[in-house]
Amino acid sequence: MKEIFLSLAIILFSAAAFCQLIKPVKIDSLVTVSLPPGYQHKDTLSQQVFTGNGLYGYTEVIRAANPKNTAPLKKEKDLNQVLKDYVKGIQGESGGGSAQNVRDTTIGTLKAKIFTLKTDDGSGNILFRNFILVYTTEATYTFEYGYQDNRKDLIRDEYRSFVNSIRLSPELQRNDQYLSNSKTMSLNKQIAIACGAALIIIVVIVLIVRRRRAKRR
Repeated sequence: MKEIFLSLAIILFSAAAFCQLIKPVKIDSLVTVSLPPGYQHKDTLSQQVFTGNGLYGYTEVIRAANPKNTAPLKKEKDLNQVLKDYVKGIQGESGGGSAQNVRDTTIGTLKAKIFTLKTDDGSGNILFRNFILVYTTEATYTFEYGYQDNRKDLIRDEYRSFVNSIRLSPELQRNDQYLSNSKTMSLNKQIAIACGAALIIIVVIVLIVRRRRAKRR
C-alpha cells in the first residue's frame, strides 16, 4: 500500500513540477504555447521549429509559412480537404505509421484537426505522436506531443498542460481559414427541395387547368 501511495505522490509531484516549469512562448504575434525550459528554436526561411523535452514526452511546434501566392480557401469543405491532406502527408512521412482517432476540434474560433500517429520500429518500440493541426491562409501550425508506449499512463497531465496552453489571438477568425461560412447543402436536402418545387409546380398546373375548364362550362 505504501508503494502505491509513493507512486501516486511521485506522479502528482512530477505533474505539478512540469506545470510550474513550462512557460508561454510566442510562436508569432498570433499564437502562443507553453514549452518546457531549455526548448530549442530553429528559424529557417519558411519554418520556425520549437522543440523541447518534458518529463515523460517531447513537444514540437512548427509554424510553416504558406506560399505568398496561396489563394484563400473558399468553403469549409476546402479546409477539410487541406487538413485531410496534411494528415496523409504526416502519415506518409512516418514510414508505415498509422493515424488513429482522427477528428475535428476547435482552438479558439478556428477549426483544427487532431489525431494520434502510432509508429513501430519492428523491435517492439512503439511511439505515439499526438498532433493538432491548425491551418490559416498565412501559415500552418503543427503542435506535436510524442511519447513512448511504456509512458502512456504517465503523460496525461503533461499532455493536457501542453494542449491547454495553446492560445490564439482574437484577431484570428474563421475567415482566416476560408472565406464563406455557408456550408454545402447535403444531397438529401437538395433532393427534398427539388421534389417540393416539382410538387408545387404540378399543383399550380392542375389548378390552372381546372379554372380554364370551369370557365368553358
